[in-house]
Amino acid sequence: MKRRMQARFPAAALAGVFLLGGCGEKNMLTNYEDLPENMTSITFFGNKYEPENVTVIEEIISGFMDENPDIRVSYESLKGSEYFEALKKRMDAGKGDDVFMVNHDAVLELKKEGKLADLSALDAVSGYTDIMRSQMEDEEGIFWLPTTVSAFGLYCNLTLLKDHEQEVPENLEEWEQVCDAFVKEGITPVIANNDISLKTLAIGEGFYSAYRDDSQAEVFGELNQGKAMLSEYLSSGFSLAETFLKKGYIDGASALETNKTSDDLTEFVRGEAPFMLTGAWAATRVKNRKPEFDFEVHSYPVLEDGSLLVINADTRLSVNADSEHMEAALKFVDYFTRPDNIQKFADQQSSFSPLKEGSPSSVQEIQPLIPCYQSGRTVLGTDGMLELPIWEWTKEVSVKLLSGETLSETMEWLDEQNREERGLQ
Repeated sequence: MKRRMQARFPAAALAGVFLLGGCGEKNMLTNYEDLPENMTSITFFGNKYEPENVTVIEEIISGFMDENPDIRVSYESLKGSEYFEALKKRMDAGKGDDVFMVNHDAVLELKKEGKLADLSALDAVSGYTDIMRSQMEDEEGIFWLPTTVSAFGLYCNLTLLKDHEQEVPENLEEWEQVCDAFVKEGITPVIANNDISLKTLAIGEGFYSAYRDDSQAEVFGELNQGKAMLSEYLSSGFSLAETFLKKGYIDGASALETNKTSDDLTEFVRGEAPFMLTGAWAATRVKNRKPEFDFEVHSYPVLEDGSLLVINADTRLSVNADSEHMEAALKFVDYFTRPDNIQKFADQQSSFSPLKEGSPSSVQEIQPLIPCYQSGRTVLGTDGMLELPIWEWTKEVSVKLLSGETLSETMEWLDEQNREERGLQ
């Protein structure tokens, strides 16, 4: 799925404008005639394609161009994995956009290839929280800036739980008890997708003790050096996922065909299952579908003594090191990451602000996530200190488990990737 959006310009700057399609599913092509000779055009490529996201991006772009009338910005988006495939092809071909969105795994590759510009001199950098700065900074500089802190949560159908005389679980034992009760009634309790559901569950459960003990730097250092394997930390979390599959809490065959924050939302809104594992940023989308039940998004109840929250520094912006319009591109990123724009963006995406003075989204349904976030019972899904493409690898492990492979087989595959990445025999 592709969208292209050319932000609006003052009428005085345009002699002729021709539009094909609209702002929805179709591309929007714009032909500008007689633009001022000193107009600089930069391109912005991202994976935020939903209409509500594009609307906020367009507002920010329009505000930037009002402040910088000599710069034109065009935004193009693609959905999901298609985006990162396209990003790689463009960068490999030397045709990368001026500004683009990246994730943890993309940064590892593009930084190694010298394709990301250093952003450490931007004014916005000083406003980020310490935990975000620890993710952004390395010895060579800062190569991306986050605009949100996303969270992954357990969506709970409060109405269905009440109808079955159940409550929102607060720890693993309670969660399993509630799931057992629904399974006995012939109901599959947990809706999962083929991407982020199982892997965030496993990453959270597997690495929580490292974050709790503040030993994540040591743990990730050993993993980076090949002194430890990812399976040593993730097998317990994926074992939990395998248990959920075996006990019928999750339908593996169905989840294998369920895409994240789209198909899973459709299934949840039907109101037939009490739980869903997916991104908390989709809470507003679920609410806008007007489900006939009340729901909240809670932290993962996977610990013996409570819950944890898996988070990511998200919607990361990078600048092409080979941009022909470096000054304009840097100026745009600096503007996009101003506090008011970040708050607007985080609020729209039911996420947290990565800034010191930022506030969590006001979306009512995600408020149960705040205690875990504020108390530090959190795990970073893609910690910047880990120099392994964990996001893609754990997605593959999830798909393998959903396809019927055993935990042992999937962990052997994961360790093989680990060894190959580190050049180990």
